[in-house]
Amino acid sequence: MQTTTRIEFLFWAGCPSHPEALALLREVIDELDLNVEVELREVETDDEAQALGFAGSPTIRVDVRDSDPAGGGARPAMTCRGYRLPDGRVAPVPTRREIEEALR
Repeated sequence: MQTTTRIEFLFWAGCPSHPEALALLREVIDELDLNVEVELREVETDDEAQALGFAGSPTIRVDVRDSDPAGGGARPAMTCRGYRLPDGRVAPVPTRREIEEALR
């Protein structure tokens, strides 16, 4: 299995879905038996969002790559993020499969 060296979890405290996404990320890490730390980073200002390329909350980056490359290219903003599901709907957190694929 590929070794993941860095996992970043960026969030905006005003977004109610970030705790669910963080819990899911930690579950997947445990299930894959990865020995990695998750770097938590609260984004607090528009300037910080711009500087970080923050595509909304929550954002998960694995070795600097966004877990959702399509959504990761969104304009940086202090907002909740939407993740497009395979059926076209939008969810407030990434799918388990999306996280698993990013970590492999």
